[in-house]
Amino acid sequence: MTRAPRLRGLLALAVVALSLFIALTVPVQLGLDLRGGTQIVLETRPADGAQADPEATDRTLEVLRERVDALGVAEPTLSRSGSDRIVVELPGVQDPAEAADVLGRTAQLTFHRVLGTAGPADGSAPPEAKRQRPLVLPDESGQALRLDAAALTGADVGEAAARFDAQGGGWQVDVGFEGAGGADWARLTGEAACRPAGDPARRIAIVLDDRIISSPRIDPSVGCGTGIGGDATRITGSFDAEEAGELALLINGGALPVPVENVEQRTVGPTLGARAISAGFWAAVVGTALTGAFIVVVYRLVGALATLALGCYGLISYAALAALGATLTLPGLAGFVLAIGMAVDANVLVFERAREEYASRGRPSPRSALHAGFRGAFSAVADSNVTTLIAAALLFFLASGPVRGFGVTLGIGVLASMFSALVVTRALTDRFLSARPVRRRARLTGVAHSGAVRDRLTRADPDLIRRPRRWLLLSAAALALAGSGVAVRGLDLGVEFTGGRLMEYATSSSVDPDRARAALAEAGFPRAVVQTSGEGLLTVRTDQVTNARAERITETVGALGGGADKLRDEAIGPSIGEELRRGALIALAVALGAQLLYLSVRFRLLFGTAAVAALAHDVVILVGVFAWLGKPVDGVFLAALLTVIGYSVNDSVVLFDRLRDLLGRDGAAPFRVTANRALVQTLPRTVSTGTGAAFILTALAVLGGGSLTDFALALLIGLAVGTYSSMFTAVPLAVVLHDGKSPH
Repeated sequence: MTRAPRLRGLLALAVVALSLFIALTVPVQLGLDLRGGTQIVLETRPADGAQADPEATDRTLEVLRERVDALGVAEPTLSRSGSDRIVVELPGVQDPAEAADVLGRTAQLTFHRVLGTAGPADGSAPPEAKRQRPLVLPDESGQALRLDAAALTGADVGEAAARFDAQGGGWQVDVGFEGAGGADWARLTGEAACRPAGDPARRIAIVLDDRIISSPRIDPSVGCGTGIGGDATRITGSFDAEEAGELALLINGGALPVPVENVEQRTVGPTLGARAISAGFWAAVVGTALTGAFIVVVYRLVGALATLALGCYGLISYAALAALGATLTLPGLAGFVLAIGMAVDANVLVFERAREEYASRGRPSPRSALHAGFRGAFSAVADSNVTTLIAAALLFFLASGPVRGFGVTLGIGVLASMFSALVVTRALTDRFLSARPVRRRARLTGVAHSGAVRDRLTRADPDLIRRPRRWLLLSAAALALAGSGVAVRGLDLGVEFTGGRLMEYATSSSVDPDRARAALAEAGFPRAVVQTSGEGLLTVRTDQVTNARAERITETVGALGGGADKLRDEAIGPSIGEELRRGALIALAVALGAQLLYLSVRFRLLFGTAAVAALAHDVVILVGVFAWLGKPVDGVFLAALLTVIGYSVNDSVVLFDRLRDLLGRDGAAPFRVTANRALVQTLPRTVSTGTGAAFILTALAVLGGGSLTDFALALLIGLAVGTYSSMFTAVPLAVVLHDGKSPH
């Protein structure tokens, strides 16, 4: 064995060994959609219409971090997104209402001297008037009080603790002052103590976020002008244990520098997450097993070695996710499974090229034919994977949430698949194909013959591009049919793009969607969209509703289905929805532009234009089919759409790579004839790759469940349409553009 194969084998062994060590010692961080919990996105709202300040957002983030730590949530995650948003992830929290209330309250704590009671006219002042002197707010009983300006604020308060008074006082909050707070408190209470016993002005109002939470009356034992000395006081009120603890938490956490608004909220139950992990695992096992069996049947020994390399790919991908600290989300799990198809594609490209080399070079040894196959297929493998990496990068930079996680996982998977195909598979084939028993039985290797599909094509010698106009007319008809679906049925935009609320339930018995729509309309939700996503699974999508109204929806669904377990709850603000719609369009436009630029640089503008036109064809048809089927167009669909762009362009890259090679060898032949030869020569690879990917995606569609089913369905449609368009849209269009005239 020469030095290069030995080094390649050592590299493969070292990477696999390191990946195994990482996989056994470093756990992968699961997203909330897999382990269950709540994600809340808060947006800072500076006063007086000022622009968001990153520094103020960072200060707000630190206050929120203290509040979350006090909540006792295990492994919470807080991070700033952009200049004015904070993403809070709370694993295990299934009731987000309380958490959102605690996080969103500004916690502006102030202490005021009561000036007296106020009449109805004073109490009905608009909110902005409450900032003027005197401030008018209702006390605990609803009586409006006129308050003096704040004498102390939360900045004067040190530590607070909730305590239970066993002598009959109930739950109270002890507050300690720091700095000059104790002296100010003594002066404030001393002034109030000068008022008569029955005077409302003998009270002190403690205000939290423009709401009086306690207004204690100064005890007669307190002397006028002396006040209550010391560095502590006690807040009393009609508190229960939870309310007292929450108040102490807010005081200790401090006031938010700027108000925040809850613009997005997602809750996933642990049952749904566990089901998604199980479904993704079995989809990967079944899909990989079927794909492995297929390539073993077609490519024999090298197919078996490629299947072993696929196992190494899975190990390397998992270890990379763990080492990078990446979060594995539900779409990311799908991306992990999908990248198996990318690894199969690279292996098939190499094996088909090796078969060509074996047939054209007078039957060399299988090992030398395979070496030539690796060299010949390298540019196509690299170009096709780079185009998918472009799509993955766009998902990472332009998308958000779980879809962004899909981009990370897909990118890692593509890089791991290239290493698996070009290093691990090659190291294994170098080792086994050099063995004497294998050399004596060359046909068992899988590359020492041309293959059944190639043999039939060679005998038939079809002229598939003889009438390119017919193919373009067929593509135009498919575009018109798909486009009419958008015009007639419209797009069912998901809650991520429209704003609103989406809740998914598991019911004890199946619920008819029409019956559920009628019941929800009677309950006050006439515009609710109801869909079934599996046996006993029901999804309800509405406009933005409060938590109380959302609970009414849950009660209605539960009454219909004999009980309902909420699996998922997503609330998206209208500003977020508009932003995501705009981001989706930008991602799509940038994806097409990036593909055009890359293909034009790597090939020529002619090929790039034809390939991107085929991609646009695929996008319109996929969107149109989902419109006809009434499937939701949401963030997961966006991930599928951009993946189809990357996946579909692979076929075009392989075709144009072969066409470029043939043009370099025989530039005198007519362009149409050469294009047809390139199409016929790459057809065996297209059949093998498409079949392998179909196994993976079918397993994902059948076993995935929920949104993974729609994801896999979109990719299956994209696989079929993309395979067709690369052969019978991109190539005929390239012929027409090259000839510079209408086809005939």
